[in-house]
Amino acid sequence: MTPVELSRTVLSAVRRAVDVGELSVGVPERVVVTPPRPGGCGDYATNVALQLARPAGQPAPLVAQVLRGHLLGLDGIDDVTVTGPGFLNISLRDADAESALVRLVEDIRESGERYGYAPRPTGTAVELRCPREVRAVVVADVVARLLRSQGGEGGVSCASSLPADWEQVLGVRVDAPGDALPGVDIRPVPAPADPLPLGRDAARWALLHPAGHDRPRIGDEHDEYDGHDGHLVQRESNPLFRVRYAHARTRALGRNAADLGFGAEPGPVDVVPSELVTLLADHPRVLVRAADHRAPDVLARHLVSVADAVLPFLATVLPRGEEKPSAAHRARLALAEAAGTVLAGGLSLLGVDAPEHL
Repeated sequence: MTPVELSRTVLSAVRRAVDVGELSVGVPERVVVTPPRPGGCGDYATNVALQLARPAGQPAPLVAQVLRGHLLGLDGIDDVTVTGPGFLNISLRDADAESALVRLVEDIRESGERYGYAPRPTGTAVELRCPREVRAVVVADVVARLLRSQGGEGGVSCASSLPADWEQVLGVRVDAPGDALPGVDIRPVPAPADPLPLGRDAARWALLHPAGHDRPRIGDEHDEYDGHDGHLVQRESNPLFRVRYAHARTRALGRNAADLGFGAEPGPVDVVPSELVTLLADHPRVLVRAADHRAPDVLARHLVSVADAVLPFLATVLPRGEEKPSAAHRARLALAEAAGTVLAGGLSLLGVDAPEHL
């Protein structure tokens, strides 16, 4: 059962509870399931009971118990536990979790770098208006990309033309302000220094990785070993390096596997890297949140988490010593390549290159 399927299952449980009169509340349009927070348990959790408690006129733990009764025994669900103020923690059956992993990898392979994109246009369009300030323009550029990924349209306008080197180095363009579309102001904390000397990839990352209300560190972030700007050093201390290195490693594994005579094939993974799988499954919701909140940093931080989760797993992919390639190796390679695809797609939305070799 994928997160999307589980979300629909929980929504159906809400609908059944309403239909039989156990809850008197409007059925929400959707239910969000996420990895459990600290103190939670199981494979996924949802706060739908807390959302319904006030309109239902009942305590959230009681609402959660009602929904728990409608979830237990359903195909694919092993157990449901109520924790904290009313969170529903859902454990999937092992066999179902195994098939969900296979479907997740197949979905990523089929969608490619567009994994997590909306399946069709939504018809919504906005004009992203920003001041003539380099960080605001770059953030607006990525917000427009995120909106398009979710089926919307977003144009970027500025009150005055941009310096030519902004377009040449950073790859940003803006239109003249208009009145045809609803306007949204993009005004993050300005860049404290000129990011252009960093080059396109490092400059864009430096402007996008911090939250909009945080001051980006440009010029004052130096590596402790050689004094170079921290966004340029190729060390683990640099989040951008980790993301691009993880992507390059996944691509290198595919080439190495081909040299050994085997390729990727989705299948059960003997030792499941649960954190990585959860992050890959959450990628579509990350894109939605980043677009809805006009927050590219949400995507940037997610990519760092994916990179940090996949790097330890990569050492298990290829056969060792006299070991022969097996179905397990093909399945691990498919999962690793799926992670690489997510990293490449995310970097593309940020306007940052994802090199095959690093």
